[in-house]
Amino acid sequence: MKKKLLSIVSAAFFGTVLLTGCSVSQTTASESENDTDSDSEPAESESSGEESALLTELKDKGYITIATSNDAPFCYYDVDTNELVGLDVDILQEICNRLGIPEIRANVTDFSNMLIELNNKNVDMVADAMYITDERLEQALFTDVWYTEGEAVVTTADSEFTTKESLKDASVGAQPGTAFYELAQQWAEEGTVKEVVSYENQATLMTAVNTGKVDAAVTDGIVASYTLAQDSSLDLKLMSPYEAEATGQIGAAVRFEDQDFLEEVNGALNDMKEDGTLMEILESYGLTEDYFIGADEGKTENVQ
Repeated sequence: MKKKLLSIVSAAFFGTVLLTGCSVSQTTASESENDTDSDSEPAESESSGEESALLTELKDKGYITIATSNDAPFCYYDVDTNELVGLDVDILQEICNRLGIPEIRANVTDFSNMLIELNNKNVDMVADAMYITDERLEQALFTDVWYTEGEAVVTTADSEFTTKESLKDASVGAQPGTAFYELAQQWAEEGTVKEVVSYENQATLMTAVNTGKVDAAVTDGIVASYTLAQDSSLDLKLMSPYEAEATGQIGAAVRFEDQDFLEEVNGALNDMKEDGTLMEILESYGLTEDYFIGADEGKTENVQ
């Protein structure tokens, strides 16, 4: 895991792909419900046959709205340009381009609330490095796998906590709603760590470790590497050696009623896998073939 994470740092810092095809912008929940006008003309869809009702609606209004927790480098607003950028954005923008959806808009919400926002119809999709888990499959449909991921443990640079075994008396921070929070809670139940403290976003989580409010953080490995590369004020490091336990598969979520749209998204996604476009996007963020799952191996078994 350490080897993979180190390969990400420099590329994640410089490698945000220029947005092409679909444009992206920020909106609120009320705007996404009321604003149905667009100055952009939808591109022609490459799909054949009758398209889903949702795809027709999105093309007519000119955009898709997604939920994001605004965490780099997956799906976040660039502080300098206020543009929506990131790994998941680049994958989705290519899918949108192939389906004829001109624009991506986003509602920022806590990670733990994103599927709630989806089922409340405040967004059309969740696309923000979300693990495909049995629990989440009970709440929504998930696409085929976009890529794989795992956790890292972050400590202060001079920390005495250098291995998982050394965390027995440590307080550990994690973000609710993530697989990493569930893992941290499991460690607490097993006595591997002393306690788990909740932080609603990555910024406060990293700051808590940096200021000594908690001894360590369990978080997304790609996020941790990106954050440490970007913010020189953080006197932190990734625990090493460390083997990730919460490795999982990333996908996007849609409502159960949007099965036809899911199939259209999967069609575009798997075409991207076959023609090499998805791997090119992963590589632009410093990710190797270890993070790639092919079309056949990456099928998601939805429960509905």
